[in-house]
Amino acid sequence: MMNNPYIAEFIGTAILLFLGNGIVANVSLNKTKASKQMTPWVLITTAWGLAVFTAAFITGQFSGAHLNPAVTVGLAFAGKFSTELICGYIISQILGAIFGSWLVYIIYIDHYRETSDESSVMGTFCTSPAIRNYKNNFFSELMGTFILVFGVLYLVEPNITIEGTKINFGIGSLEALPVGILVWVIGLSLGGTTGYAINPARDLGPRITYQLIPRKNKISDWAYSWVPILGPLCGGVLAGLLFVYLQ
Repeated sequence: MMNNPYIAEFIGTAILLFLGNGIVANVSLNKTKASKQMTPWVLITTAWGLAVFTAAFITGQFSGAHLNPAVTVGLAFAGKFSTELICGYIISQILGAIFGSWLVYIIYIDHYRETSDESSVMGTFCTSPAIRNYKNNFFSELMGTFILVFGVLYLVEPNITIEGTKINFGIGSLEALPVGILVWVIGLSLGGTTGYAINPARDLGPRITYQLIPRKNKISDWAYSWVPILGPLCGGVLAGLLFVYLQ
């Protein structure tokens, strides 16, 4: 089944969110083993980079391991991905993100019950700005994703063969570690303003999960949700266009 790229994208994105949001839950919820750590941002950014590496390494050979609608769209604008597959990839990524974040909730359910600070709970699912300024928040997400997709475009290789033709779908196993490091440094350098979603599925899927779980006093903040969706998509498009221009 993993030979189906849509299933691979679902599984890869689920793994990404399971591990990535797992670290956020570990440092944010009450009474976990990591809840008293003094350097949570280092832990979070490091774990997200390693989560990208793990998910991409597992699924890269089957789908190119986009795991991110902004990467999918960016590769398409760069002429490195078939536009016919965009919708299927994005739907698979969002569903995978929903499932992966739900698994985090199940793993940490006792700690969710012990945590009354709803902003901390919401933060284990989706992002929010440190200072709410939609224009600057949008620009932050755009630039962080631009760096991600632009870097990916110089790392990808033709790694999947369909009907005898090699197709450049995205990240292969050998490129998984550099991309993980790229996500890590983006988080350390640029993530302080918005929590660096840099991935529409990473934010939208878990935000939907949070809306569905049985919590009182939910603060899903749908008014902000367009920022981590449109910002990364625009960043991916700009990266693809610049890549083509520079060739």
